[in-house]
Amino acid sequence: MNAAQLRTTALGFLGTFAILGVLLYFVGVEEVVRELRKADPQVVALVVVATLGWLAAWGFGLRTVLHVLGSDISLAKSFFVLNGAMFSNNVTPFGQAGGEPVTALLISKVADTEYERGLAAIASVDSLNFVPSIVLSLSGAAFYATQTPFTRQLRVATTAILVLSVAVPILGFFGWRNRAVVRRTVARLLAPVLRRLSKFVPADIGLSRAKIDARIREFFTSIERVAADRKALGLTLAASTAGWVLQMVALWLAFVAIGSSVPFSVLLFVVPVGAIAGVTPLPGGAGGIEAVLVGLLSSLPAAGVSWGTAFTAVVLFRAAIYWVPVVIGGSVVSIVGIDSV
Repeated sequence: MNAAQLRTTALGFLGTFAILGVLLYFVGVEEVVRELRKADPQVVALVVVATLGWLAAWGFGLRTVLHVLGSDISLAKSFFVLNGAMFSNNVTPFGQAGGEPVTALLISKVADTEYERGLAAIASVDSLNFVPSIVLSLSGAAFYATQTPFTRQLRVATTAILVLSVAVPILGFFGWRNRAVVRRTVARLLAPVLRRLSKFVPADIGLSRAKIDARIREFFTSIERVAADRKALGLTLAASTAGWVLQMVALWLAFVAIGSSVPFSVLLFVVPVGAIAGVTPLPGGAGGIEAVLVGLLSSLPAAGVSWGTAFTAVVLFRAAIYWVPVVIGGSVVSIVGIDSV
């Protein structure tokens, strides 16, 4: 990690600590400490188990996509590569958008494939993970709406999901239909930038426009291969859905650990909405995700929990969801040796 990346990450973590500090101030330290003392260690351990299940499910999805692209890796390797991907997402700003280039490099090294295929694989997995999150959140919102009045918070969150569910596919459709234009435009703009950078960076990154165009074409070809394999799409979507459900189970167990509970239908809605906060310019969305989760859980009548209870459960949940892949993935990245992290 170079000096600029280190400064950006450090500032991101400072922002995260600031948000969590503000939340803790409003919730009250005493209440959070009181709730944490009630936590059942055995149930907390089950939160970690559910987290590992989520990572294994999404790792299987990554393995399935890589198989389509001609790179066969074991389930164990796919699990560790997925953790490496989550690590890079969690330590770079803007979550997945910031970590995907590093993840692609990790995949290319472990799976012994081209960088473009690695990027296509993780981009495909991330795109497919988006589908179940929208379906589950809208299903949860619809069920929740039948049980209680549609509150302002629920309307705002549901509107955000609906906007995303429409905007993202439309942007993706137009980008794909005009991929030749996108390819040529990126190659034209990127070639002179890389040529200048090659004078200062001790690596051969001075690619010509033709080479950049060819690599972007390979990326789109790989995406097309994944989209054409219906069996692989079905398996990856099933694995993605299982991963989302296991995240919800982990949050439900976090509440159980402190002697509380929330309806699972609420978590169907809350967990995917919280994940949207991962696009904030914070490492892995940390801070933003917690704020959204606590705000929703404490304001939705069906959840029936206080700010302190919601904050404590979210802390236990996010401690597992965030730090388990950071520890495992950080070890993977260190062993593989990716200098650009």
